[in-house]
Amino acid sequence: MIDPYESALDAIPGAHPYPRTSRYHDAEIGVHRLPDGTEVRYTKRRLLPPLSQAADETAPHTVSSGERPDHLGQRYFGDPGQWWQIADANPVLDPQELTAEPGRTIEIPLPGGFHG
Repeated sequence: MIDPYESALDAIPGAHPYPRTSRYHDAEIGVHRLPDGTEVRYTKRRLLPPLSQAADETAPHTVSSGERPDHLGQRYFGDPGQWWQIADANPVLDPQELTAEPGRTIEIPLPGGFHG
């Protein structure tokens, strides 16, 4: 659940470049200076902790037919846009891989657990 105060901060231009619900919220912001002195801000590469560290911070979920990553985001985090937390806790390149195979067991981050 997103705190209303945090949501209000997200509405302030320049408060931070990504909303608190974004996977990039905690990513470091870099500044590249062009030859003419113009500064270009960019989001630095976001690194995930090793999946072995995630084992104690996740719970298993068996995928059912028809489930999608956004369904799981809604079910476990109350926000379909939070599917990326599940993708971070599982070794997939494409989020659709999470639910492509019914019966597959995937890891769901526990509250306060695995943070990518």
